[in-house]
Amino acid sequence: MYIDIVPNRTSPPAVLLRQSRREGGKIVKTTLANLSTCPPEAVAALRLALRGVALVPNEEVFAVERSLPHGHVQAVLGVMRTVGMDALLAARPCRERALVLAMIAQRLLDPCSKLATTRVWHTTTLAQELGVEDADANDLYAALDWLHQRQRRIEKKLAARHLNDGAVVLFDISSSSYHGRTCPLARRGYNRDGETLLSIVYGLLTDGAGRPVAVDVYPGNTGDPATVPDQVEKLRARFRLQRVVLVGDRGMLTQTQIDALREYPGVGWMSALRFPAIRALAEHGAFQPSLFDTPHLAEITSDDYPGERLVVCYNPALAADRARTRDELLTATEARLARIAAAVARRTTTPMTADEIGVKVGKIINHYKVGKHFDLTIEDALLRFARNDASIAREAPLDGIYIIRTSERADALTAADVVRTYKSLGHVEQAFRCMKGVDLRVRPIRHRNEVHVRAHIFLCMLAYYVEHHLRAALSTVLFQDDDLDAARWTRDPVATAEPSESARAKKRTKTTDDGWPVQSLRTLLSALGTRCKNTCRAGNGKNVLRFEQLTELSPFQQHVFSLLGLTPEHTVPSNPAT
Repeated sequence: MYIDIVPNRTSPPAVLLRQSRREGGKIVKTTLANLSTCPPEAVAALRLALRGVALVPNEEVFAVERSLPHGHVQAVLGVMRTVGMDALLAARPCRERALVLAMIAQRLLDPCSKLATTRVWHTTTLAQELGVEDADANDLYAALDWLHQRQRRIEKKLAARHLNDGAVVLFDISSSSYHGRTCPLARRGYNRDGETLLSIVYGLLTDGAGRPVAVDVYPGNTGDPATVPDQVEKLRARFRLQRVVLVGDRGMLTQTQIDALREYPGVGWMSALRFPAIRALAEHGAFQPSLFDTPHLAEITSDDYPGERLVVCYNPALAADRARTRDELLTATEARLARIAAAVARRTTTPMTADEIGVKVGKIINHYKVGKHFDLTIEDALLRFARNDASIAREAPLDGIYIIRTSERADALTAADVVRTYKSLGHVEQAFRCMKGVDLRVRPIRHRNEVHVRAHIFLCMLAYYVEHHLRAALSTVLFQDDDLDAARWTRDPVATAEPSESARAKKRTKTTDDGWPVQSLRTLLSALGTRCKNTCRAGNGKNVLRFEQLTELSPFQQHVFSLLGLTPEHTVPSNPAT
């Protein structure tokens, strides 16, 4: 018997099981069965059986016992080796160092709680690669205690890497909600998550390029200016920098803090003026808003700011946006006040008192922040309001104008570079977006004690340090502007930043110039994760061989590893803790 495949013109070929015999001088074929509807695998197996080949079940000869995603683990651990994260944590290998490395990597791969971390990292090769398969949640909390004790030492190493005398340092603060009531750091304050929960404040210090160097954690009711003295002490005493320029926003480097900074001759500063101060300068004739129709930047001096350089900037796009926003807020406020006035008029039986009306009006004014542009008359059973056109006309000419103030001399920084340096605070804002967003998820904060909260936020900072380098190496295949850093110091410092042509092309075509798909960091790591480490079994009975086999790299995965400067076959020691 044999398998015969007979062509069938326009129809699929017929697969027939036949038997042949010789009768006289002819060969006679007899069809025993039509196998055309059988699966190709079954036909192939029958063909081998008819040839006398001994067949055994596939799983008895070769089987894949387990497959764990591995490629994204390789990439993250590879970048961590490249930036020397292990040496930053501790000079010598130990179990705590391995656990912290694993927690940092897990925040990049799939951020979750510490208990969930001990579950999730067994669904990839992370725990295996770092030799922490047996760790439980208590081990992770003990490692957080270890990390907290070493935070100052680690920050000093980062400062030695990225800061030197004369360096520009960027500082800003943020806050996140705290879920619970056990941590003494959780207080009522300005919650930047927009929630009514208790919050915790933390301040991030970076170098001029946005690489994180240090982080401090404060109670949730801490004001921005109160965090500045700690940073000055850190820069001078702990990092031993004789000369440094501290850049902070206008809400942080207030006049009081700047006066305090003047006591440190080696500490320069850069900030911006608040709107009332800008209006006062304009009214005193320090500058004329009408002169900025064509030039967008000018440097002025004022007796009110002795020893300072003031760089006045005018952005037409910002001016138009400010005018539009003000008009929208005025309209919304009028609508809400009109509803209150109508409610006051309806209350004839029990008229509203002036205090009741004032409370309702106050909520509206505090919400939309344009109360200065309204004339209000509040009495018992009476509410009248009208726009203050004089106030609006006084503010409108200053739309789009902002003023940078600095102690730095002109021979050190040009006026244009002063503006560019101040705008570098966007690096810290980017760090907060990554730490608080889907990348690293510093929130929600649920740790019960102060040490673990501080260590958790420091751990997220270290994870962002790795992410910063990861994004820099992979910028060509990520949805980010490859030319941004180079263009920052050559383009118009005042005009609204425009994406480069390469960034527009990536957004439009969703591919790079050489045809690779453009990804977010999250989807790129997922694409790398399709490379698995497979535990295979070959043979049966007593002759069983087990071995590990990596999935072959796709062309895109090879490209990503080449961008990272990594050899994909290289793996970390099986137990770096020993």
